[in-house]
Amino acid sequence: MIISPTQTTAGTTTGNTKASDPNTDPAAAQDRFLKLLVAQLNNQDPMNPLDNAQMTSQMAQINTVTGIQQLNQTMASMAAQLNSLQVMQGTALVGRSVLTEGSTVTIDDKTGKGGFELASAATSVKVEIVNANGQVVDTVDMGGQGAGRHLFNWDSSKYAGSTDGLRFRVTALNGNTQVGTTSLALSKVVAAGAEDGQLMLNLSNGQAIRYTDIKAMV
Repeated sequence: MIISPTQTTAGTTTGNTKASDPNTDPAAAQDRFLKLLVAQLNNQDPMNPLDNAQMTSQMAQINTVTGIQQLNQTMASMAAQLNSLQVMQGTALVGRSVLTEGSTVTIDDKTGKGGFELASAATSVKVEIVNANGQVVDTVDMGGQGAGRHLFNWDSSKYAGSTDGLRFRVTALNGNTQVGTTSLALSKVVAAGAEDGQLMLNLSNGQAIRYTDIKAMV
């Protein structure tokens, strides 16, 4: 379920109260048990009355079952409240730019943007911009960079081709030794929601990601 900030929380009802399920309602279960117990006492053999220990055991069992049902209902209610809270927190991210694993180039006012992580320091870092056909259309020379996360900007004003499908790849060297890199796509959060108890975010690049997939907010 994905909602935008202008939507209301789903499932709100007005003027109607949902009836409890008699199969899971603890009060209904207790009522059924007491009726069965009274019927059992009324129809017991006077010469062979119900054993006190057996009656106590039955009462303990119904108390245990009722307690588990009440606990399940409490946990379900807490899970629903947590989902609502997550969605509220997620809507606060709408409009924010985030970095996630990926190599898509984001074009913003004729400037291509993205990021990357270096496993260690590099003396030479180059970002190649690649079109949908796999051809390199430009290269951004980043020079030497330290280990960690970095952003890059690419002037796309001189690029006359289609920006659809533009991607980038990073090459990093420390002397003659290749340095490990992780490409990071920069995109804006456009909607938030909850799915299977997890906060989900819709991005402007069309991706739907978990909140835990975010590497950083910019």
